[in-house]
Amino acid sequence: MSTNGTTTMHAVRFHGQRDIRLDQVPRPTTIKPGWIQLSPQFCGICGTDLHEFLGGANIIPSAGHPHPITGETLPLTIGHEFSAIVDAVGEGITHVQPGDRVCVQPTIWDDECRSCKRGLVNCCDSNGFLGLSGWGGGMAETTLAPATAVKRLPDNISLEVGALIEPLAVGWHAVSISPYKEGDSVLVIGGGPIGLCTVQALISRGCKNVIVLEVAKRRREFATQFGAHHVIDPTSVDVVTEVEKLTGGLGADLGFDCAGVQVAVDSAFKAIKARGMLVNVAVWEKRATLNMNDIVFRERAYMGVATYDLGDFEAVIEAISAGKMKPEAMITKKVAMDKVAEEGFKTLIEDKDNHVKVLVDMTQPVG
Repeated sequence: MSTNGTTTMHAVRFHGQRDIRLDQVPRPTTIKPGWIQLSPQFCGICGTDLHEFLGGANIIPSAGHPHPITGETLPLTIGHEFSAIVDAVGEGITHVQPGDRVCVQPTIWDDECRSCKRGLVNCCDSNGFLGLSGWGGGMAETTLAPATAVKRLPDNISLEVGALIEPLAVGWHAVSISPYKEGDSVLVIGGGPIGLCTVQALISRGCKNVIVLEVAKRRREFATQFGAHHVIDPTSVDVVTEVEKLTGGLGADLGFDCAGVQVAVDSAFKAIKARGMLVNVAVWEKRATLNMNDIVFRERAYMGVATYDLGDFEAVIEAISAGKMKPEAMITKKVAMDKVAEEGFKTLIEDKDNHVKVLVDMTQPVG
């Protein structure tokens, strides 16, 4: 199936470290069966995008090392947190139609490895992401996505909020596979975007004692705004003593590390009660060290979580639609697609503590 329109389009593409360009590229016109053509509307700049910009290519496949599923290497289109409008659908598509407002779950998996055979597609041996590993992305005027990736938005969720569902799904998934239960006291390390998403997931599930550790003043304010019951500056108090005060002397039942900082993990383990658990949500830039005796002698557990599972996007959409999550205030700035590097990335590099999510507004004219 083919679509009409111009043969070229604008796309924001990653060419290498600190090299992001607005390119003119061929517009995808052939829609395979089971695929959907989309017009991206809003796209978030993710911490992963920022890490690739500052130090990549790491996740993005470099020249000579194509992604095993997409077969692509840089330069490639970025943007994996996005909402869109359906332009056209391929053969066999029934769950959306042209004109529908949607968001995109960008996970790419091979359906063949031992994890995929167990349904754990987020743990795929060859995993990747639309907008990081190939197959286009959310910072292009047109992109294609497989049917499994495209999730319809209800009328009461804006396209701006639709671009927040991907990071919210990370926090949702972390809480979902943890042993969290109502009545738990929960410690969240880090008040950045993923930490705030985890806070919202906990609040939406009835947690009555969310304690956030965050150094930056503005991020502490954001944590309070999104429902955290207690917010601690770990540089001004003893974390273990303070958490004990806030948990009746017991310590936290559960912790979520959304920061990936050594000193925070060291104090967090000691602030978690015996037989409690620390869940690692963060992607670490440096190798971490653990004092195993902090784990062994209190029978604490440590587990990792990877992005999101099938069903997490739908759960977040339902929670937002029902008013259990209200993430609009996460959007702290919007930029046009021709200002991604000089305004979007620059803001997150130079003023990250005062911002949560910068959106690329794909509806703004280029130039």
